[in-house]
Amino acid sequence: MIADVLSDASARMHKALEAAKDDFGTVRTGRANPQMFAKIMVNYYGSQTPLEQLASLQNPEARTLLIGPYDKGALRDIEQAIRDTPNLDANLGNDGNVIRATLPELTADRRKEYVKIVRTKAEDAKISVRNLRRKAKDELDALKSEVGDDDVARAEKELEQITKTHVDAIDTALKHKEAELLEI
Repeated sequence: MIADVLSDASARMHKALEAAKDDFGTVRTGRANPQMFAKIMVNYYGSQTPLEQLASLQNPEARTLLIGPYDKGALRDIEQAIRDTPNLDANLGNDGNVIRATLPELTADRRKEYVKIVRTKAEDAKISVRNLRRKAKDELDALKSEVGDDDVARAEKELEQITKTHVDAIDTALKHKEAELLEI
């Protein structure tokens, strides 16, 4: 039973780590990255749909992204959703078939702003991991009467180690993203 609690907590913490890495990918660097646009939600016939499900995303040049909608009727909705996305600042060109999004050069101030955004996302991920730890600890405390105090104490130490591993992985991913953002 203790092993189940620990493995469940570890799996959930791993998902939180992966979600943080995905969030880091949505923050732009000096290059156009299809992952930045993939999570943009588009109002497609009354429902919010991720852009990656509505269009192909191609990266022909370093700061240019081509967005080719599968349904040409969604072209305007896609263009509007990209315009409404905060912190993207893409210049859009629409030729009736594809949307060409060109990202401007990043200034030093803008880079620092993006670093702050990434740090906030990292802190949110760490909070998520700590909440998962707290939930698992409560589950372990509920098992004290069944398995004994010593086993629960050992499991709590192992839970702390799992938590530390995932928090350190988030910090490492944050350092890589900060370095990428500040690279000129």
